[in-house]
Amino acid sequence: MAASLSITGSSKAVFRTLVLDGPSTRPHIGSVLGLSRPTMSAAIAELEELGYVEMIGAVRGPLGRSASQYRVGPQAGHVMAVDAGSTSVRVRVSTLDRRLLYSHVQRLPMRQFEVNAEVSRVVAAEVAAALAATRPEWGPLSTLGIAVPTRVVGPDGDAEASRQNVIFTEFTPPENVTVVLENNVNCAAVAEMHYGAAQGEETFSYIQIGLKIGMGLILGGQLIRGRYGAAGEIGHLAFPFAPGAEPRPGEVEHYLGTEALMGRVHADWSADDGDPPVDTPELLLLAASGGAGAQRHVERHAADIGAIVASCVSVVDPGVVVLGGGFGSSPLLLPGVSETVARLSYAAEIRSSTLGSDATALGIERLAIERGLMLALGETI
Repeated sequence: MAASLSITGSSKAVFRTLVLDGPSTRPHIGSVLGLSRPTMSAAIAELEELGYVEMIGAVRGPLGRSASQYRVGPQAGHVMAVDAGSTSVRVRVSTLDRRLLYSHVQRLPMRQFEVNAEVSRVVAAEVAAALAATRPEWGPLSTLGIAVPTRVVGPDGDAEASRQNVIFTEFTPPENVTVVLENNVNCAAVAEMHYGAAQGEETFSYIQIGLKIGMGLILGGQLIRGRYGAAGEIGHLAFPFAPGAEPRPGEVEHYLGTEALMGRVHADWSADDGDPPVDTPELLLLAASGGAGAQRHVERHAADIGAIVASCVSVVDPGVVVLGGGFGSSPLLLPGVSETVARLSYAAEIRSSTLGSDATALGIERLAIERGLMLALGETI
């Protein structure tokens, strides 16, 4: 990339539009940005010289005239997004305008409740495989985004306490590539805002329910991280509250996580309901097909989730809550969660994620693209 070169303001605006909105014509971009034809011509010429845009054909306008269509060029670079999850590692390689170049999902040998050396080894292998698949026409790799299931602190924070650097115990990022590290639930919230159930919303919360639980907060269009990267760590809410019970850290996460849920299902399953489900997907399938026992457990868990969501609504007042994660994204939860939130807290619209298991990968890809855009234009944070 030619990030050290001076790029005119109009060229930056044109390039940013192509990155964020996708391929377009000079007349359309000029109309959107309010740029004259000579200015647009000069901007496109400057970007073509850098290899930042390329012409991909012509499209016919409403008056029958043809206009050249442009998209982001290879010298602008590409990004790699890694979702280092609890059950799998997902890798996406894409251009700055989100054309998918490479994708792979590697299941972990067993579920990992926290990031560890095993996850780091799988990340190392998956990144190496993606790098080996790189083709010259992709241009340079500018940014590597990694989503991790832990809080992430800034350069002045205590990275050892956050455990964010455990991802690098068996993995060393490629040289001369900018690394963006972010909490996985925060990434999912970013994806829902741009591509999913929260499109058009500037204030909402995303709550993930799966093996673990967490919350991503978008307030006024901005991702909220907190001073110590712990904003949204609802798994650390004090729990339980009851006479003779002492709240324990992380107990909410253990109680609401899918492993504890399935433990309760198996302990309370009636022989009259047939064989118990082996996992949460089967539990949801049984509930959807009318199984009374499965429905009872799903409804009970929905009420428990609703109580946590109500606590979050009481503190943040997001107006909209998107439920995601392997279990949380099921539409079967919506009635119970919505009823509980309405009973215990303020008004909030409860929605199911539309991105499913891709949410985190799409979110860290978006954050990597935003950083790659800044690098291409020579801008700093």
